[in-house]
Amino acid sequence: MSHMLQIPGIHQVAFFFKMPLSASRFWSALSVKPNLINSLRKTYLQFSTTPTSFLAEQGEPLLHEKQRKRGRKASFADNLSWEERLADVVTPLWRMTYDEQLELKQKHQERILSQLQEHLYGGFQPPVRGKLRFPILPILPSPVVDGYRNKSTFSVNRGVDGNPKTVGFYIGTGRERNILCVGGDHLLNMPTKHKLVARCYQDFIRLSSLEPCLMFHTGGHWREIAVRTNAEGHTMAIVYFHPQTLSPEEVAIHKAELVDYFTRGPGSVCQLASLYFQESRMTRCSHEESPYQLLHGQPHIYEEVLGFKFRISADAFFQVNQAAAQVLYSAVRDLCVPENSAGQTKVGGTLLDVCCGTGTIGITLSPRVDRVIGIEIIEQAVEDATHNAALNNVPNCEFVPGKAEVVLPGLLPQLNTTAGGLTAVVNPARAGLHYRVVQALRNQPAIRRLVYISCKPDGEAMKNFKELCCAPQKKLTGEQFSPTLAMPVDMFPHTHHCEVVLLFER
Repeated sequence: MSHMLQIPGIHQVAFFFKMPLSASRFWSALSVKPNLINSLRKTYLQFSTTPTSFLAEQGEPLLHEKQRKRGRKASFADNLSWEERLADVVTPLWRMTYDEQLELKQKHQERILSQLQEHLYGGFQPPVRGKLRFPILPILPSPVVDGYRNKSTFSVNRGVDGNPKTVGFYIGTGRERNILCVGGDHLLNMPTKHKLVARCYQDFIRLSSLEPCLMFHTGGHWREIAVRTNAEGHTMAIVYFHPQTLSPEEVAIHKAELVDYFTRGPGSVCQLASLYFQESRMTRCSHEESPYQLLHGQPHIYEEVLGFKFRISADAFFQVNQAAAQVLYSAVRDLCVPENSAGQTKVGGTLLDVCCGTGTIGITLSPRVDRVIGIEIIEQAVEDATHNAALNNVPNCEFVPGKAEVVLPGLLPQLNTTAGGLTAVVNPARAGLHYRVVQALRNQPAIRRLVYISCKPDGEAMKNFKELCCAPQKKLTGEQFSPTLAMPVDMFPHTHHCEVVLLFER
């Protein structure tokens, strides 16, 4: 372990980070290496501005302030409107101020990570900032609080008025048989454009002669619609459709009606840049299983992050909050490859990007390293990542398709003599990393620094943390990692969800 806080004799400095929220927030002391301090300080200063609201700027009507001030623990037994009930399901923290939301999330992350400390060091310690053996930095807020989502998926089902062609979000459960679909015009995290497309889609399917597909075995055709937007307002819509027993010629008629509605009819107000259509007899399927059919417009929209441009396909993963993604990736960049002691950002070495998606992390870090190797299971995402590297004139990135647990064991031995060192960053789904991935990373001695991004650290990721840090054993023979620090980043205002970035070193 190179610079754990409790090890004496290591040169350390203390720097005070002000919570970038309001004057009422307190200052927190942090002791880490000077070069890491300098990098992190820039990130905190850069993203310490007051969060904004897309919707407030556009005059979008939101839930009335009196509704916000109703009981903080509202339940379905209360005399709530359908809009309030839906808001409590989709955005459960909407009644709180943003400062209150951040305080809640900070304490929650501290409680979770105290479990890791208890496991590693024994003896429960209360989750008080500064008391953990490794520091938890103050949560970085989202620069945009309202209307921040760049992707929304709207379902189709029976509405409060009984109309089965209602587009919105579910209240209730299948087990209780009380599912209702409620429109989301009032939801704080949805941008205006998404709501407009959803309303138009509802209008279209109500005009259509085809029935909605509420349950696969009961027939019907029109399913959900996904809406994607970028910071410039370019909009992509993806309509999902169950063909049932319709012939291709019959399906083609309804596709033409859909295009006509959104290009020349009432839906033209949406100004769609792309309109996709996917026929599927399954709840979810990939592009390989059932290709996305471009009915109108451009095949992709583009988004910018930290000065790099990224192509977004119909099914590509991209962080749903673009403004907060810049905060997240800036923090990850500083933890993976901090400035050297001379203040130089070009550090060198190789970055191993596991679960790389469309290459956002690797490409944004590429100026600081000699080589980036990304691994991703979704072939379309690998194609997008390769395209994105070429688009940004980044020659030092390569992306390998396949399961990480299959690719890594063969790849890592080739990196034993990597000049400049080997750093790993992992950004898995909520299910966490496969055990063989953890084993491969743990048993590669060249990896001295590992950054783990988790959207659910109290789930399977906690198991990964313990496997990385436990004493050597039969299959985990490599030197154990130790957690150096944790940094929460709020990607999802008005919800309980929060990303946390953990730095492990050895």
